[in-house]
Amino acid sequence: MEQLHTIIQGCISNNSWYQKLLYERYYAYALKITFRYIYRYERAVDVVNDGYVKLFRNFSRFHCDEGVDMERMLMGWIRKIMVNTAIDDLRAHNMLPEIGGIPEYVWEEPDNGQSPEQRMYYKELILQVKQLPPSYRAVFNMHIIDGFSHQEIADRLGISVGTSKSNLAKARAHLQKKLNRDIQEADICSL
Repeated sequence: MEQLHTIIQGCISNNSWYQKLLYERYYAYALKITFRYIYRYERAVDVVNDGYVKLFRNFSRFHCDEGVDMERMLMGWIRKIMVNTAIDDLRAHNMLPEIGGIPEYVWEEPDNGQSPEQRMYYKELILQVKQLPPSYRAVFNMHIIDGFSHQEIADRLGISVGTSKSNLAKARAHLQKKLNRDIQEADICSL
């Protein structure tokens, strides 16, 4: 914990060595967040790097109160910046559908307290969400995974609250249909 505090203080002081340490320590985390929105690897890497530029430019705004889990606060702040940067990128590209896969090594990371089954389910969920149309995918990620309200989604994406709710309902229906199809296929294969 003391090491993280030192890294944070170094980043606040705009020390490039500490910025590199922070970047390397949380790069995989930032990339996974970005992959929920941006599926082309090269573009996702660019978005992560843009997010880190924003993070380092504004590091003096990061505050962590005494007795609070500093790493959780920092990871939440990184998550917020990466989500906003990814959304900005989607809007800049008019939410165009993307092609490309997620390299397998991105899913390999040190143990973060998740069981292998939890990591597998998370990976499967992200792969299913990837198949949603871009507007449904963005709303699903923002509301279900990142906890944005429909008003916040509407403001960020430049859509109405009703459109946000409709896109979420359609995304859920699409995922439910896919899940039911997978279950039926599994039942047929087990016969």
